[in-house]
Amino acid sequence: MWLFSKKNSSAEPVYADDELISRYRASGETRYIGTLFTRYTHLVYGVCLKYLQDKEDARDAVMDIFEDLMQNLHSHDVETFKNWLYTVSKNHCLMILRKEASVEKVKKQWVASFSEEIMDSGDVLHLDRNELDNRLSKMMDALRRLSEEQRTCLELLYLHDKSYQEVSDMTGYSMNQVKSHIQNGKRNMKNLLVKEHG
Repeated sequence: MWLFSKKNSSAEPVYADDELISRYRASGETRYIGTLFTRYTHLVYGVCLKYLQDKEDARDAVMDIFEDLMQNLHSHDVETFKNWLYTVSKNHCLMILRKEASVEKVKKQWVASFSEEIMDSGDVLHLDRNELDNRLSKMMDALRRLSEEQRTCLELLYLHDKSYQEVSDMTGYSMNQVKSHIQNGKRNMKNLLVKEHG
């Protein structure tokens, strides 16, 4: 990949940022982006680490940001590259965090639904990420051990937010069968969770 290519051993003129961008736009040669990458890696990494709080995630974000530059520099007017790059980096990280927050919200909704209906306990607001992941993992493990009919009906009802009628339509089970599979599945899940996890 060009981002990891060796530096040109021949004497390369030192271009200003705007000149590098102009030359890249005119020629399409990625070595100009590579020079910008070398020049600003530490800036972008610092921004990513500040927002993401994880070294590996920050490194991955840096690579994504610079790869996106090849497209973005063709479609954006850039006055001061350093300031523009800082803003792009910050926005990239905020987008990642919003996505993670959305996933976390969905997890909490799933766990709350299962907990309230199956374990008579829906209070998950106090759970941190590790506790939430742990509880979700236990519930999904118990769900996988149910019969196919019970598992399918519970997944559609709780994880995909379908109504009883929609579950019946999607599975071909009668309404009475759906109700039975869900009731038995909830009871069996509760038994598995109580037996194995207290």
